Amino acid sequence: MSSDAKAVGSKKAGSPLGLRIAAITGLLFLHLPLALIILYAFTTEERSFQFPPPGYTTKWFGVAWYERPDIWPPLYLSLKVAAIATLMALVLGTLAAAALSRAKFFGRETISLLFILPIALPGIITGISLRSAFDIMGLDFSVWTIILGHATFCIVVVYNNAIARFRRLSGNLIEASMDLGADGFQTFRYVILPQIGSALLAGGMLAFALSFDEVIVTTFTAGQQSTLPIWMLSELIRPRQRPVTNVVAVFVIFVTLIPILAAYYLTREGEHTGGASK
Repeated sequence: MSSDAKAVGSKKAGSPLGLRIAAITGLLFLHLPLALIILYAFTTEERSFQFPPPGYTTKWFGVAWYERPDIWPPLYLSLKVAAIATLMALVLGTLAAAALSRAKFFGRETISLLFILPIALPGIITGISLRSAFDIMGLDFSVWTIILGHATFCIVVVYNNAIARFRRLSGNLIEASMDLGADGFQTFRYVILPQIGSALLAGGMLAFALSFDEVIVTTFTAGQQSTLPIWMLSELIRPRQRPVTNVVAVFVIFVTLIPILAAYYLTREGEHTGGASK
């Protein structure tokens, strides 16, 4: 065997180990901070962090549940905003996807790009734009301004999933349904919805998760309202009991992780999810 062949063989043999090391490094970079948050939710130290923690306790979970009533209003507000914004996104995103997937006209791709643009822009740009628009319209900042702000990017998530599934849906099914005497509502209920249902469910779950932990857009649209992420941010700036903030962060992690995992398994084939190639 020549020296060149040996060199090629050694490179091929060494590449899997290098890839494994790179993958592990990337995973640690992404998830080690989350692990530290969970770890310090059990620390006995109240105001400062030291590694390793001097001791471990579960008392902060009881403190967060029973002794910190200031947590509950932001939590309820976050759940309310996420639920309503997701519902709006499901309706508007699905209707937009249905229209753009079937219609053919000049500028269709430009309009599709405009639907996707809000989630591509930095959150601070979206927040400033929404705040300026609300000021011009004379709207008082309230729960509804937060919901409208969150709906701007929730619609994108639902739209991406829905339009990918609509483009895979055969038009012959819809024509056959109409030929058999079904009206538009019956066609949607019995033909279209079963075909796109999992994509809508996945999009709705992702939209809920994004809305529940949104900070930047909420900062510009909330006024005096405080969602749970805003509450956490204020607690980090003016800490009272730091482990309690970590306990709430652990709760947020699991609340957002569950719908994300569910959406992944619903659309795990990849091609069913709009924007999966990204």
